Amino acid sequence: MPRWTIGARGPRSEDDGPVPRSRLITLVLVGLGAGFLSGLFGVGGGTVIVPALVAFAAFNRKLASGTSLAAIVPTSIAGVITYGIGGHVHWPTAGILAIGTVVGAQIGTWLLAKLSTQFLRWAFVVFLVVVAVQLLLTVPVRDGDVDLSWGLAVGLVAVGLVTGVLSGLLGVGGGIIVVPAMILLFGYSDLLAKGTSLLMMIPTALSGTIGNWRRKNVDLRAGLVIGVSACLTVTLGSLTAGVISPQLANILFVAFLAFLIVKTVLEALKARKKA
Repeated sequence: MPRWTIGARGPRSEDDGPVPRSRLITLVLVGLGAGFLSGLFGVGGGTVIVPALVAFAAFNRKLASGTSLAAIVPTSIAGVITYGIGGHVHWPTAGILAIGTVVGAQIGTWLLAKLSTQFLRWAFVVFLVVVAVQLLLTVPVRDGDVDLSWGLAVGLVAVGLVTGVLSGLLGVGGGIIVVPAMILLFGYSDLLAKGTSLLMMIPTALSGTIGNWRRKNVDLRAGLVIGVSACLTVTLGSLTAGVISPQLANILFVAFLAFLIVKTVLEALKARKKA
């Protein structure tokens, strides 16, 4: 049987030739960057992985989204360990969020197979703009805490459902939705929100990856390379999050999102001209 290697448009056989070393290096670098941002901001790294795979590894956006979600699994596990050691993971909250995200991820991956690439580009732009605005409106705290109640549980499930849909659709782990929501709506501290968000992403990303695998919309080998590489830097990002002020972390992340928004808009306009 042929062995499978990393391909820009999905798995390919060994007969197609060896994987270019430059592509392997690109995947590793993408993973290192995504891992650091995952630890720093409590996100899965999809905001880095998806556009990077499209721009530098010749992936189409749908395959990039599916592969990104697969890479989030090992990245999140490593991040949870680091935040957990510091006591910044709320397990009951993560479990409640996961109830919604697991269901939502299946809906998102189903939509991913139905929607056009151009639509996904603009959806990604709108998504990033909303996240940036949320972060600008967020006033992070370090001493926030929360008491679980039935009302809070219902709210968390609803947030989880929306997060899961966007996770499967856009290839993000959901942290850039969950973290601001936990801080703004439910009063969690920023570090507790980040650590809990990473824990929540594990079942979410697994659910979405299974859906993408069934629809042949994920490059598992590439996802593994990116995910393992991300594990090398996620701890550094987590430690950095505890050192810098939450205000500075928000400003840096919004600046990064602004860069991604501009880049994706230019990409969409270029594709429109070619159509």
